[in-house]
Amino acid sequence: MNDLTCKLTSPELRQRKTTVVASLKNQVIQKEDLDNGYRYQFAASDRLTDELISFIKTEKQCCSFFEFSITFQEHDTWLTISGPTGAKNFIDEELEL
Repeated sequence: MNDLTCKLTSPELRQRKTTVVASLKNQVIQKEDLDNGYRYQFAASDRLTDELISFIKTEKQCCSFFEFSITFQEHDTWLTISGPTGAKNFIDEELEL
């Protein structure tokens, strides 16, 4: 069974939320509900790609139970975050994305 806990300390989590997560949240065009997570639409840009990669690298260190995928289209970039049972609630409560 997977342990759905974040391995970052509270100050680290707050710092991440005020930087990377807050920036991504402001750029979300659309959020789609999935059974085990969410799919987010963003306007495509090199800067966004860098932010998404940074976000995923950080999240993989603290929340290894998440599964990520990025889909690049001509004008849009999609980020999918999913995981085992309970991951969707974790996204809502901890990431607030």
